[in-house]
Amino acid sequence: MSTMRMLLDGLAPKAKDQLLRLARPVRFPAETRIFSERQHADRFWVIESGRVELDKNLPGPSTALVDTLVPGDLLGCSWMTPPYHWRFGATATTEVHALEFDGQAVRRLCSQDISVGEAVSAAVAAALARRALR
Repeated sequence: MSTMRMLLDGLAPKAKDQLLRLARPVRFPAETRIFSERQHADRFWVIESGRVELDKNLPGPSTALVDTLVPGDLLGCSWMTPPYHWRFGATATTEVHALEFDGQAVRRLCSQDISVGEAVSAAVAAALARRALR
């Protein structure tokens, strides 16, 4: 099941509308570095089209591929819990279209509406579990 579907399934129409009001469409050209490991994490994206590679710095000048994200996947989980720093880096390998969400606004909505909080938490947990299995 896609992350966006997981986020929205089961939400009451009002809660779904509140969450989607916090989204804005964005575009990343191919080869764009979206974020780097250890930078401040203040947002997340649901990929609508394109591919994004997650990477992890290794000792020396090299990196390791962690995961490749495709449409429907959640990009960015580090915005949800302190210290709000990216654990990985991310690069668009093709042109990417995504919905971008402000992390602070979504955390605030999650604390105000438990159904949104549960849906967002489940989507983030599923994304993290999928990455742990790779």
